[in-house]
Amino acid sequence: MAEGKWISYLRVSTKRQGRSGLGLEAQRQAVSDFLNGGQWSLVKEVVEVESGKRSGRPMLADALKACRAYGAKLVIAKLDRLSRDAHFLLGLEKAGVDFIAVDMPNANRLTVGIMAMVAEDEGRRISARTKDALAAAKRRGKKLGGDRGVVPSDRARELATAAIKARAASKATDLAPIIADLRAAGATSLSAIAAGLTEKGISTPRNGSRWTATQVGRLLRN
Repeated sequence: MAEGKWISYLRVSTKRQGRSGLGLEAQRQAVSDFLNGGQWSLVKEVVEVESGKRSGRPMLADALKACRAYGAKLVIAKLDRLSRDAHFLLGLEKAGVDFIAVDMPNANRLTVGIMAMVAEDEGRRISARTKDALAAAKRRGKKLGGDRGVVPSDRARELATAAIKARAASKATDLAPIIADLRAAGATSLSAIAAGLTEKGISTPRNGSRWTATQVGRLLRN
């Protein structure tokens, strides 16, 4: 049973299909049937007119941004609505967004790596060899693990700070279109934008449910 927030992604291959709605209604109905009966909310529907042979999907990129902004999952009617390219599908994992294909519900972010079976199998083999080597070293009496009292170096602190700034910048990029819409609707102050983000159910950078003017100010500076 579906729960939580969802962003639906519908794709057709030609402009004629996009204008006529051919194929879209069937996809929309499949998504509706999947979501029906649960405690869910469809935050946004994204429609793209693009060939499945091309990896450039600006509307899909927007849908993924919206998923990250709202803390939502992506739902599609058919797996081929995303791509026939396994490498492209694997990119969804890097996007940090969970997705469900209604016609193949097991082919979500957690299992799509099967499409890159060889690479994953090699990774598992490397991991197994590493564990075996560590186990053998432990049997020989070698002490494993580092010093838990190690003080981070200046370089380590710099890298940690850079990672935090990168996450903040990514969050700001994802929320930029939503903030632009709020401003266009008359929310010009930081407090008004904070109230708008809270009302839309968008999580804060620390996964809180209520935004403050200070948080919005930090976000805009990023």
